[in-house]
Amino acid sequence: MDFITDLLQNQVFVSAALGWLVAQVLKTLIHLILTKQFVAERMVGGGGMPSSHSATVCALATSTGIKYGGGSFEFAITAMLAIIVMYDAMGVRRETGKQGRVLNEMMEVFMNMGKQISVEERLKEFVGHTPLQVLMGAILGTLIAVAVMGV
Repeated sequence: MDFITDLLQNQVFVSAALGWLVAQVLKTLIHLILTKQFVAERMVGGGGMPSSHSATVCALATSTGIKYGGGSFEFAITAMLAIIVMYDAMGVRRETGKQGRVLNEMMEVFMNMGKQISVEERLKEFVGHTPLQVLMGAILGTLIAVAVMGV
């Protein structure tokens, strides 16, 4: 039980976990407002506004920088991790989502033409993020870390 207590008192961990949770809740609410549909998958799924990936790693890096200082190896590791994750979210993962959308549309066209195609499940299209979604997630994560760290 000491592990759980220690973990919940770890401000760096709490910042990162809250960054993810708040971003996922906001993402679900924004999706609900825009589409008038509640989609439970938005609570855990990738893609959307704001980026929970960015919120998580920016909260992690910011709280680490506050706690250990900008010159620490801990901050260097978390800052580089944040850069890699955000770059990946805007790059490879975003392109994967675009490809999924195109392939889903192609499958629909083929099925409308009467082709017998076995499609178990549509490909995920909400995979990556736009630069704005990443920026909003980064700002959200930074603000959450500052609040948790009491700065």
